[in-house]
Amino acid sequence: MAFQTEFNFELPKGYVDIDGNLHKKGVMRLATAADEILPLKDQRVQQNPAYLTIILLSRVIVKLGSLQAINTKVIEDLFTADLAYLQDLYQRINETGTSAIKVSCPKCLHEFEWINEPMGEL
Repeated sequence: MAFQTEFNFELPKGYVDIDGNLHKKGVMRLATAADEILPLKDQRVQQNPAYLTIILLSRVIVKLGSLQAINTKVIEDLFTADLAYLQDLYQRINETGTSAIKVSCPKCLHEFEWINEPMGEL
């Protein structure tokens, strides 16, 4: 099995764009060292360390619905439930070791990796 670097997700609430379109499904990639180090030089992070989360997520989310690009404005405009969900997902996929569990279907015995999703409505 290949090393997994991208993880699908579905936001609990969803991002509503300027035209009123709802975007819920997306893809987050594993973070690199640069993803965590380079934002520390950003003036917005130096003025408000909490902004680091916004920049990190804008760097590692590679797809969200049909949006052409994910930037800090998109992350800033997320509902708080979705921001919390993405922060949790970021932590789980970037932890040392994997949070993916190898499981198999009891009926067909197909093996796959499963990532534990946070509890709550999807």
